[in-house]
Amino acid sequence: MNIAITNGLLLMPPAFRAGLNAWSRSDGTSGSATWASADNAGINPSDQDFGTCLEILKQQTTTSIRFMGETPMIPGVYLRISARVKAVAGPLCSVRIAGWAGDGGRNHVSGLTETGPTLPLQTHNEVVEVSAIVGVGARGGVNMPWGTRPVFGHFGLDLIGANGGAIRVESIRIEDVTAAFVPSLIDWVDVRDYGGVGDGVTNDRDAFMAADNAANGGWILVPEGSFRIVGDIGIRSPIRFKGRLTTPDSTRVSFLESFDFPTYADAFGDETLGFRKALQALFGYTDHVALDLCGRRVDLTEPMVISDIAPDLADFSNRRVICNGSVMSVNGPAWQTGTSSSRATYNPANPLRLTDVVNVAAVEIGSRVIGNGVGREVYVNGKNVSEGWLSLSQPLYGGASTRNYSFERYRYMFDFSGMEKLDRLNFVDLDLNCQGVGSAIMLPPDGEMIAVRDCYITRPKDRAITSIGKGCQDLLVDRCQFLSDEMTLPAQQRHTIAINVNGNDVKMRNNRFVRFAHFMVAAGGGHIVSGNHWFQGDNSNDGLRYAGLVLTQTNIQTTISGNYIDNASIEWTNEHSAYPDFTGGEYSFGGLTITGNTCLCSRTVPWFTWLTVKPYGTGHYIHGLTVAGNVFKALYNSIDRIERVDTSIADLDYNNMRNVQFEANTFNGISNYVSNPLMVQHTQNSLSSSWTLPVIQGLPFQGWAKSIQSVVLEGPITNASGNRLDAMPWVQGFVGSSKRQIRVNWSTPVKGNICVYARMDRPV
Repeated sequence: MNIAITNGLLLMPPAFRAGLNAWSRSDGTSGSATWASADNAGINPSDQDFGTCLEILKQQTTTSIRFMGETPMIPGVYLRISARVKAVAGPLCSVRIAGWAGDGGRNHVSGLTETGPTLPLQTHNEVVEVSAIVGVGARGGVNMPWGTRPVFGHFGLDLIGANGGAIRVESIRIEDVTAAFVPSLIDWVDVRDYGGVGDGVTNDRDAFMAADNAANGGWILVPEGSFRIVGDIGIRSPIRFKGRLTTPDSTRVSFLESFDFPTYADAFGDETLGFRKALQALFGYTDHVALDLCGRRVDLTEPMVISDIAPDLADFSNRRVICNGSVMSVNGPAWQTGTSSSRATYNPANPLRLTDVVNVAAVEIGSRVIGNGVGREVYVNGKNVSEGWLSLSQPLYGGASTRNYSFERYRYMFDFSGMEKLDRLNFVDLDLNCQGVGSAIMLPPDGEMIAVRDCYITRPKDRAITSIGKGCQDLLVDRCQFLSDEMTLPAQQRHTIAINVNGNDVKMRNNRFVRFAHFMVAAGGGHIVSGNHWFQGDNSNDGLRYAGLVLTQTNIQTTISGNYIDNASIEWTNEHSAYPDFTGGEYSFGGLTITGNTCLCSRTVPWFTWLTVKPYGTGHYIHGLTVAGNVFKALYNSIDRIERVDTSIADLDYNNMRNVQFEANTFNGISNYVSNPLMVQHTQNSLSSSWTLPVIQGLPFQGWAKSIQSVVLEGPITNASGNRLDAMPWVQGFVGSSKRQIRVNWSTPVKGNICVYARMDRPV
């Protein structure tokens, strides 16, 4: 026999007046004898206290009454079994609640306490109530803790002691009393029990604080409802939400024991808002070090602008980590690029400022500056509306002038442009999926040791990581993949840039960059670019190829080592110089080491080169460049050479070249072998005292034949008589109109074979 379970587990057995067939005289199991057939029991229809009730003449030492219905035992549910009893005649006995525990096979589960406290009947006609509580757990107040083995029970009562007395039983009740045990059973408190209203209007801050204090290490439950909190609050206890929180924008909510994105998303009922509030807490409390996304994806309908989220946060230097999840831009108006234009004046004497800016208020901080005389990746990082000026991330090379400029303000998932300084922020194990909707990270104007590790930055609309000042100082980018949103476009049509930096000592290590316009535009110096793979080819035949890495400072102390440079070049410029002409008061191009790289190109135009120097002013030269131990390979068609000077603005001063090392490189599919020193072999078949060698093509950057390191005789040098000449020759460089020829002078007309090692520089 089974019973119906109603809401709240209302398990009341039938009243005795319905008959005694449902009541067993033993353990309550199916087939046991019922009280309906007993000679010593019957229904009394009109007891003055009970009305209709069961009356028994006690004849056995233990007289049992068991409900034959199978009352379910559910983990977490606690039941109270009770009865009202009185003795009406004869010897007095005692009474107790009792049960029989059954498992899923309807077998008895032994070894359990199956009886409750014994209550003696002390006088006739005195109504007493006997009760006991049964449940899974051994909690205080539970008389029969049964554990998880029983799945049902047969419950009732026992009459024990003296026989011969007449006993009346009003009814047997089975009730769900779980609510009385919930706080101690699952270790939580409900904010409603401490004054929480949840109407979306009342400030429930005090209720949350009281619940936090009462939890004593347990959990806080926020039930259904809208709970408003006004005023910063920190919750020390773990917390879970069925309802929602609402707060003013300025209120910081910190879940100290549940500080992760899923909790904030549940708390505020919206992923973008939950992420905003989590970031607000991350930068607002010293207890939080890492915001863990717990493997979840965050759908952002708008950029996370930290100056809006935490307007009082200007300078922050504690280590913080955002990690372990995915962030995705969701298309909407908040991601639209801001544009403006203005007329402004530039003076190289004040190299990082535009003055007399028309309508300066319309120009957003973080905007990229576009116009004549502006190098790549120059950004606005400050402004003064009353004085009409903008501060810039880099100088302009175009000289003093009043010009028209355009400004583009891209939108970023994480935007720190409104802060003054931020140090030691880490992005770790994240998938930043921009979806062509927005960009990824805008760094603050100042800061150091920001790190991006083991991240995937996919399809940024305009930029992946942007520096508008010196917030990139000591930037670390390790083991990340950057995928362009312009994969299908020819190289010449791409505009997205993965990274730009302005500060020094940046480390780019073991990353992969796919089909950007440039993978990095790097000002500053002291950089290490190691173990990366960047490729920017397309499916075009005889396709154009552009710079992957752009270096914009002349003397850079930068190492480029062990990279795979695929269908892209290294371009070295001084486009971020307010005085681009070399005047002798500064270092020119130098301090660059390129070693151990694998350089590949395919189906490209013959004039493609892997290293291009582009001076933006006159008088520059190279003093300190090492290109050694690299592999250069062209597939499907050959290219002319591996390096060149872009003379579209100015050429180099070849007379001042010094300390240029090109050696131990491997060439495949390149027409001109390039080396410094360069071995040049010459055969003189006719007698002459002055041997002029052909124009040398293999010196780096087609430099002048500035010096001759050695002359080696590859056989006898003979005169007109066929006699060997043992006297050494003397040599001349800078020969011919191109100054790329060498003349070897002898004391008498001779002929023979020589090997000359020529240089386009001097060591110092």
